[in-house]
Amino acid sequence: MKIHTRKFIYNIPWNLFVITLGCLMLAIGINSVVIPHGLVTGGFSGVGVLLFYSTGILTPGIWFLICNIPVFILGWIFVSKRFLLYSLYGMIVLTIFIDYVSINIPIQDKMLAVLAGGSIIGAGAGIIFHSLGSAGGNDIISIMLNQKFGIRIGTYNFIFNSVLFVLSLGILTIDLFIYSMAMSFITSQIVDYFLSIFNQRKMALIISNKPEDTVALIMKKLDKGATFLQGKGAYTGKDKKIILTVVHNYQIKRLEEVVFSVDPDAFLITENTFNVIGKGFSFRKVY
Repeated sequence: MKIHTRKFIYNIPWNLFVITLGCLMLAIGINSVVIPHGLVTGGFSGVGVLLFYSTGILTPGIWFLICNIPVFILGWIFVSKRFLLYSLYGMIVLTIFIDYVSINIPIQDKMLAVLAGGSIIGAGAGIIFHSLGSAGGNDIISIMLNQKFGIRIGTYNFIFNSVLFVLSLGILTIDLFIYSMAMSFITSQIVDYFLSIFNQRKMALIISNKPEDTVALIMKKLDKGATFLQGKGAYTGKDKKIILTVVHNYQIKRLEEVVFSVDPDAFLITENTFNVIGKGFSFRKVY
């Protein structure tokens, strides 16, 4: 099943569909919410919007295309040709959508526009990041930094956007600057949420007087493996086997039932994990 899923996620039609859908949402967020309210998005699309505001020539899409040229050279060198080709497709599609796709969203309140714009753009960017490409521009840089240094994509984008908005103070009013910063923060949070929505799991540490019986039932009832960690009770000084396991979010209640049915006095600690790569969970995505 995992092999078929991997092949499906790596096939060309699926990646083109995901990139197209994400670009469509980005364009709707920019044209239907951001530009009508005079806001600025983050990333290179935000640079394109700022250049459009300040010069009044060309279009945000064309400026976005121009800004992408040097970044694509970096993508070719540091990531892969496949990633670059998918990103080239994303850049062209986003450029076309920004210039020609617009839906009337009659939002009057500026704060509601910030919430809507940040959510739509963040969702679009998050969807694109589930492909093997990007929409070009700042996405290429963020993926390179994530692959090389483990920097979270949403975190990098927020830092980049903060610098961009500071530089835009001569063009934007203070109110629009603050609104745009707020929208950028919402966008970064939505991006990180979409990136982890299918990968987040629960890691569990279990301290029990019946570790072998507990692990046997976990493997039988939940079909999950486990690892024994060696520990020692601080008060008793006795050696203990601590159980480490990872389960899907929907299995956490079943895990509780398994643990406490074997040992009512067990100690269970659960924690969210951002990403789990390995058999039974996610596989490593190679761009």
